[in-house]
Amino acid sequence: MPAAETAPARRSPAFAKRRLPALAGAFLALSVGTAILPGAAIAKGPASLADLAEQVTDAVVNISASTTVETRGRTLPQLPPGTPFEDLFEDFFNRRQGDQPRAPRRSNSLGSGFIIDASGIVVTNNHVIGDANDIQVILHDGRKLKAEIVGKDSKTDIAVLRVKPDTDRPLKAVPLGDSDKMRPGDWVIAIGNPFGLGGSVSAGIVSARGRNIESGPYDNYIQTDAAINKGNSGGPLFNMDGEVIGINTAILSPTGGSVGIGFAVPTATAAPVIEQLRQYGETRRGWLGVRIQNVDDTTAEALGLKGGARGALIAGVDEKGPAKAAGFEVGDVIVKFNGIDVKSSSDLPRIVAATPVGKTVDVITVRKGQEQNRPVTLGRLEDNDKAQPAALNRPQPEADVTRQALGLNLSGLSDEVRRRFNIKDGVKGVVVTRVDPNSTAADKRIQPGDIIVEVGQEPVNSPTDVTRRIDQIKKEGRKSALLLVSNAQGEVRFVALSLE
Repeated sequence: MPAAETAPARRSPAFAKRRLPALAGAFLALSVGTAILPGAAIAKGPASLADLAEQVTDAVVNISASTTVETRGRTLPQLPPGTPFEDLFEDFFNRRQGDQPRAPRRSNSLGSGFIIDASGIVVTNNHVIGDANDIQVILHDGRKLKAEIVGKDSKTDIAVLRVKPDTDRPLKAVPLGDSDKMRPGDWVIAIGNPFGLGGSVSAGIVSARGRNIESGPYDNYIQTDAAINKGNSGGPLFNMDGEVIGINTAILSPTGGSVGIGFAVPTATAAPVIEQLRQYGETRRGWLGVRIQNVDDTTAEALGLKGGARGALIAGVDEKGPAKAAGFEVGDVIVKFNGIDVKSSSDLPRIVAATPVGKTVDVITVRKGQEQNRPVTLGRLEDNDKAQPAALNRPQPEADVTRQALGLNLSGLSDEVRRRFNIKDGVKGVVVTRVDPNSTAADKRIQPGDIIVEVGQEPVNSPTDVTRRIDQIKKEGRKSALLLVSNAQGEVRFVALSLE
């Protein structure tokens, strides 16, 4: 997860880190006096959280995960990077020592978790257990129970464990609540194992919902200012009713400690994953078979999308996917899926993934300004993770001519041009040979070697087609033109360029 620093799991000799590069280091604040206006209301928290903490603490556990790796051979002396003697030293030690066994290397991590079923079902973060081959669950009273992995999911960073409780000492479980009911400003408490200290309680509020920290395809985090540190990962975030509404997963911090910005996987995301892991030992997510991109205001105008920027723009359709069979096309905008509004492209993967495999749902799309309902029966994502968008099948271009439009020099796809830009045989369209650095096209990162496949959702095969289509769009009173642009390998994206 490159986006944020995890709150793991203290590791030996080092712990995993996740950061938000654009934001890390920016959170240096000065404490200043704040004037309080006469009569201003001052928010007051609950008088005490002790009763709530006492109610749920027994269900919160510490997780100790150990990984033992067999190693062979001798450790080479530390040499400067890139030294020319590195191969010489390696050859010398290998010949002299042979492939001698060495003591196994062992690494440990400490994290948190919580019991959701008194039969022994424990939830934590996937990154807390990693590839551990020895996992222990440490209860609040100090008991240690050996755990087995029921299932884990790296995409949502969730793992489900099972322990066998003592018959005469039953386990305490906590319920999952509805994270969708939480609002910014609602009080929460976090309980976990920060820095290996054991059960610690911290309190705060929900700072925000729906945070995308670019850690995975289903980011939808709850942000909280309750203190979360390394070792809190996998621990619960409770509402005031003692229900788990989030799984503490990551922190944003330039120092490695809590600065009041922590992130928890909401139960709305976690609950179906937990249920699938318990039932199948793996996830079974719905799969539509499209590649999508976001819709900005310029793109919305070019598409004639009423209501402004919204939905997920289809930039590729898998030939073997459900969307292809249902009649979806590149350029369609998905605005509603199974009765749920798709506000942005980041919404669609979460909604589709949460839909049962094999279910037929109604999907509302916008094509050339007109809404259409397309029923589609979902496939299974995990079977198709590496599926590629369909190869484009366009007519051959006209003879090579060169024209200029929208700050672009354009050329037909001759054999010479194809060799010059190393363009794959299956890619068809009009080649960009030069980009005016002061143009909107340059701002949108169009570059020489890109291929314009469509203009205004109509195929183009020559520079003449491009200029003719742009003139038509201008006559229609449109202020922007939507281009389908491919790279040399055939991967396409939509780019909206202003005509003003």
